[in-house]
Amino acid sequence: MHLIEVERKRELPDASALRERLTQLGYRETGHLTEVDTYYSRPDIDYMKTVECLRIRRREGFAEITYKPSSNAATHSDADVIAKRETNVTLSGPDQAAAADELLTAIGMIELARVEKTRTTYQHPDHDDTIVSIDAVTHAGTFVETEITATDTAAATTHLERVETQLAIADHPVVNLPYRDLVMAAAD
Repeated sequence: MHLIEVERKRELPDASALRERLTQLGYRETGHLTEVDTYYSRPDIDYMKTVECLRIRRREGFAEITYKPSSNAATHSDADVIAKRETNVTLSGPDQAAAADELLTAIGMIELARVEKTRTTYQHPDHDDTIVSIDAVTHAGTFVETEITATDTAAATTHLERVETQLAIADHPVVNLPYRDLVMAAAD
């Protein structure tokens, strides 16, 4: 069975309070990085309407291309949990990101947006399948994303809700839009 990501994103009015709570619960910072994502769409299918994702991600020493299929009732639950199988292709090095941009442009893909975010990730030592990220997104705001990797969507959703409650973020507003859409809306 394939692993899927079950995730939910929320507005984060006070990142310092969440950092303190993560520390109290035993979470450890596992990474801090800046990512620049360039999003594309096809000329014949509007990925903004289908809620598909084709992006090139860059960060220090790393680059990849990611595709996420369209959203529908099966991938986007009533509880605002997204569960999709991602296809990721790691490029041989960060310098390959420019070549990937050229390739996508050459085959007619349309650049939609460029998103820059600073992400700090946390993980509990007893839960390898659970990642909590605090994202500061240029021109969009600060958010918390809770992500569970699993084969069983229902069990992962229950675990995600339990983690959000423990972190005292369950009452923060859910953000259904991808960062791409938030940055595009801020530019209008």
